[in-house]
Amino acid sequence: MAALLNPWDSRYGQDGFYYGTEPNDFLVEQSRRIPAGGRVLCLAEGEGRNAVYLAGQGFRVLAVDGSKVGLAKAKKLASDRGVEIETVLADLSEFDFEREAYDAVVSIWCHLPPALRTTIHARSIEALKTGGVLILEAYRPKQLEYKTGGPPVPELMMTREILAQDFTALAPLVLEEKDRMIHEGRGHEGLSAVVQFVGVKQT
Repeated sequence: MAALLNPWDSRYGQDGFYYGTEPNDFLVEQSRRIPAGGRVLCLAEGEGRNAVYLAGQGFRVLAVDGSKVGLAKAKKLASDRGVEIETVLADLSEFDFEREAYDAVVSIWCHLPPALRTTIHARSIEALKTGGVLILEAYRPKQLEYKTGGPPVPELMMTREILAQDFTALAPLVLEEKDRMIHEGRGHEGLSAVVQFVGVKQT
């Protein structure tokens, strides 16, 4: 019965894809940094648009999310696109991050309470192989002015300073705050305040 109370199941249970079926464009731009054929972990992957895109580029993708409904749609999208993805239904606080197992970790709009966010970012670093990359895009507090997507409270958002602190163990390739247009289904639409990060694990 508890599963029926999952707000993400309710959101993803609506007709169509809440965030669309096309990948995040920042991820598309940065995916060239992932070693060819590499293993990729996608956090809070929802209905699977990013995982399916990466699988189509030849990566081996594991998508983790807390919504059974979202992951079922991700599997269907992968099948429709002629690719395969692996999915795991799990709360990120309980998910088993393998150490040095992934060539990339992808975190697109994965907004968590501060203490959990710090933990998940640390585990993401540990999960990367040497030479692996972490690709992240998140909303920053200014997004509350635009109201074009994202969480309703600033505590769940991120800033350049937060990411610099969380990812000191990675060599940054991108660390930037910007306002940009986003068109991702009915969930993310319009001018948005974001922070973007790409970092490499060197040792």
